[in-house]
Order: sequence, then structure tokens, then C-alpha cells
Amino acid sequence: MKKFICAILCMAVAISVFCACGKNNTKKDNGKLNIVSTIFPPYDFTREIGGDRVNVSMLLKPGMESHSYDPTPKDIIEIQESDLFIYVGGESDEWVKDILESGDKKPKKIIALMDIVDTVEEETVEGMEKTDDDGDEIEYDEHVWTSPVNASLITRKISETLCELDTKNASFFKNRTAEYCQKLSELDNEFRKVVENAKRKTIVFGDRFPFRYLADEYGLKYYAAFPGCSSETEPSAATVSFLIDKVKEEKIPVVFSIEFSSGKVADTICESTGAKKRIFHSCHNVTQKELDNEAGYYWIMLDNAFALKEALG
Repeated sequence: MKKFICAILCMAVAISVFCACGKNNTKKDNGKLNIVSTIFPPYDFTREIGGDRVNVSMLLKPGMESHSYDPTPKDIIEIQESDLFIYVGGESDEWVKDILESGDKKPKKIIALMDIVDTVEEETVEGMEKTDDDGDEIEYDEHVWTSPVNASLITRKISETLCELDTKNASFFKNRTAEYCQKLSELDNEFRKVVENAKRKTIVFGDRFPFRYLADEYGLKYYAAFPGCSSETEPSAATVSFLIDKVKEEKIPVVFSIEFSSGKVADTICESTGAKKRIFHSCHNVTQKELDNEAGYYWIMLDNAFALKEALG
């Protein structure tokens, strides 16, 4: 369905671009690179690198759940006219192929996050609700940025690309990249310290689990209601019962839910076990208030480290 919608949108874009010929694009007239990101993490990495020397925008509106995003004609034009377009590259971004293959106009440079790091397959762990997506076809976990180590690799790739596009500001970009990657290194060390000093290595999510890369990086075991890319929201009674038993069995003090979730499953588990509910933020997106307050990946993930410390005891 998304591919069909994109085809229609691409035709609409072709018409709108033709009609708009001759109009000034003030955004491009300021001489800065124009970078378009689909979601928050690469948007935030780019503004950390580029500062006031670049124009960077995010297609996903603040507060919107990323898995329900559909591009608008305006979004498509913005992508096609950009100097650099950054997207994740997984199954949820299939619509990108239609846009990049249609029309004569394309971004000067394109980055897919999943091309930068080693990806892992989606997995269904013990007790997890099986979804309609479970089948023979291999799906790879798209949430590559949830590991600070991967975040650093992604940041460096974006920086290299900005330097290629704007050699005049290359030194500026490199200096800011070094400073930001140092912060990401400190974040990585914080997570390692938390896990090394923990009483347990198991976490429980009464929600989707978009943290496979983080769990693998720091040697965490997890139980959750759904895989990271699941569109399901209502687990079976058997799944909820399994998670309740795990929390009781291992005396886990904290049950997590993710941002923009109703949190109902986590609430049920907490009511049955006495555990505390906490938010563990995947950084997919932020609210308008968080964006206005300049929330960033580093600070969000640092809060996650503090929450993890409480959960691991």
C-alpha cells in the first residue's frame, strides 16, 4: 500500500515541481547545505556536527510514531532537492526507493544508516508475542542507533559526507565531530559501568523492544511483549503472564515501556508484581516540547543509562 501511495505522490510532485519553476527557494539561497533526515537520531547527529553552518530538517513530525509515517508531496520535494538525505534503510523505509527512482532530481548524497553498521536479525525471544510479520523472510533490526557505539560510527559517516559536500567548512565539521564523539564515548562508558556493577543482567519491557543493538553491545538479556518493529499493541494473556512470572521470579524492580506508548501492558505487569514502571526512550522521535528545549540523543540516552541502573539493581 505504501508503495502505491508513493507512486501517486511522486506523480503529484512532478506536477507541483513543474508548476513551481521560477519560484525562489529561500532555504537554499543562504549558501548552507540542506540536509533532510527521516527520523530524530541522524537529525540530531547532523545538527551536532554542522551547527549553524547547515540547514537540517526532520520529516517525522514531533510526537509522531515513526512506523506510521507516510511522506507528503512537500516531503518528497524536500528530499529530492536536498544536498544530503539520511534515512534508516530498513523495511519501514521501502517507500524511499520509489522516491529515489522517480524523476530526474535526486539528492546529491544519500546515507542509509543500516549500511554503516553491522546489522542483526529481528528475533522473537522466549515468551514474546509472535506477530503476523513472523515468516520465512529474514528481517533485520532497524534500530541501529540505540547503541552509542553505532551512534559514533553513524556520526562519523555523516561528518565525512558533510566535509565532501562543503570543503570550506570541513575543519569546522571535523572539530565538532571529535567533540561530539567524545561525548558518545563517555556515554558508552557509562552504560558499561552500569552493567559491570549490576546485580542482574536481565531487563523486561511490557512493550516493543527496539533496543537489540544496545542489549547486544552491553551483554543484556531481555524479555518483551513484542519485537522492535512490531505493529502489534495488544499481547495475549499468555505473553503478559509470562512477563509477570519473569519479573517475580528474578525480582526485577523496574518494567519498561517506550516513548509514545500507552504503557498499558507495563502497567498490568507492575500492578501484578509491585515493580516500578519507567520509560526507556528509543530516540525514534521526540515531542514538540522536547524539540523546543533542544533535547538530544546524548541526554536522552544518558537518562536511559540512569533508568537501566535502577532496573539492574
